[in-house]
Amino acid sequence: MLKKYWIKCPICNGKTRVQVFHNTVLKDFPLFCPKCKLTHIIDVEKFFRLESMMG
Repeated sequence: MLKKYWIKCPICNGKTRVQVFHNTVLKDFPLFCPKCKLTHIIDVEKFFRLESMMG
């Protein structure tokens, strides 16, 4: 079973309502952040969580 990861807002680092797998590909995806109420256009190729490498 593949593990799902939450995409965080690139501005406020808040959790969005979008989950992806490590092999998910998104191109020009409109990501809405409910915390800062902004939509950001993002690209995701190979999802990589930096905080999992630090702890």
